Amino acid sequence: MEKNFYREVLTVLPDGVSVVDTNNEILFWNKAMEKITGYSSVEVLGNPCANNKLCSINSEGKELCDTDCPLKEAVQKKTHSEHSVFLRHKNGHRIALRVKTYPLQNQLGTIIGGTQFYSLLSAQEQLVAEVEKLREEALQDWLTGIGNRRFGEMTLKKVSRPPTDTSYGVLFVDIDHFKTINDTWGHAIGDEILRMVASSLNSGLRNTDTASRWGGEEFLLILPTSTIQDLLTVGERVRMLVEKSWLEHDNTIIKVTASVGGTIAKKNEDIHSVLQRADQQLYLSKTNGRNRVSIDK
Repeated sequence: MEKNFYREVLTVLPDGVSVVDTNNEILFWNKAMEKITGYSSVEVLGNPCANNKLCSINSEGKELCDTDCPLKEAVQKKTHSEHSVFLRHKNGHRIALRVKTYPLQNQLGTIIGGTQFYSLLSAQEQLVAEVEKLREEALQDWLTGIGNRRFGEMTLKKVSRPPTDTSYGVLFVDIDHFKTINDTWGHAIGDEILRMVASSLNSGLRNTDTASRWGGEEFLLILPTSTIQDLLTVGERVRMLVEKSWLEHDNTIIKVTASVGGTIAKKNEDIHSVLQRADQQLYLSKTNGRNRVSIDK
């Protein structure tokens, strides 16, 4: 009865909890993990954690399961670790999470497995709240769930409103070869790609940044109080997250990339001019091979 009690406690915890054995096979997967990842316990229990398509990546896009697995580190060193990772959701996009990993030992001190506790990063928690607010105020894009164009325009007016002592930055993100995706797989898959990309973009933002669907396969990211380095960092991160996301359809992996172009607003510059310069940088990314970031310096 005592074991069942503790199992029930872990099941209802607000943080995601997973437990693996020494072969990295998943033994436990609580309700929060189902909500965070989109995968039910039935889909993952008994499977090796590296094979369930949740493979974590770090902020540079490096896959952690093979060489820098937090579970392997905790088990081998018999100590806990804490990392910021991007986990893959069942719908394809990447989620920003904080993961705490602990080795599990029996009464003799023998390692019998490991456990991980997953929680949304603070920026992600704020974004979840913002999505609900957008829905209430009719500023949400009907397809992707992020802000719509009206929301983007309102945000631009807000950050550019004088007097202001800080510069804001904008990034245009455009899915590469999106027409080919629609022509090859159909518009239903195209819509899933749009949702996947939008969610991955949100995962790459800071808690002060916003994302909106500007039109078609183009998105606008607005970064208040930004420098060129901020634009480069966020731009490269969202580009990487899109590249590391994928859909599965008819036993086929469908991947896309995105081109990014951005600029920092000049003092007293009108919004149209800022967007025009960012769009020129997006064009450079497209003409220089796509799947890259170009910033107006």
